[in-house]
Amino acid sequence: MREVLLSHGFSSLFLMSFLAATLLPIGSEWLLVALLLVKKDPVVAVAVACAGNYLGALTTYWIGIYGGPFLTERVLGLNEEKRGKAHRFYERFGAYSLLFSWLPVVGDPLCLVGGVLRVKFLRFSLLVFAGKLGRYAAVAWLTLQGKALF
Repeated sequence: MREVLLSHGFSSLFLMSFLAATLLPIGSEWLLVALLLVKKDPVVAVAVACAGNYLGALTTYWIGIYGGPFLTERVLGLNEEKRGKAHRFYERFGAYSLLFSWLPVVGDPLCLVGGVLRVKFLRFSLLVFAGKLGRYAAVAWLTLQGKALF
């Protein structure tokens, strides 16, 4: 499977990043690291990963606005406990909690809660994109620094 994903390069990275922010409990960072280790352009790799992950988060946001319980519970698998945790996090830190939409477990529910609470699209976009860009840029930088050591 790894070879198939690597052979498709940036398309695989986009798809994995998108799915990581929506339907499946998967990570896309490993593929970013693998592509950087085979000398893919780091700026393009970070841009592709960030775009895919942002669009996945945007899908979750729209489901929060327009989706019903079937979509949120059955399709996204976000149970009441996860939504409650994200809602409490959101209440505590406000819209700025969307900067943490890249975190495992609470990230997707934060985007969903952002949609349910009707956070303005521009605010949602700026905060979520900044958080995701920061995460992927940090992973790329750490990978390249670690690669330089060896």
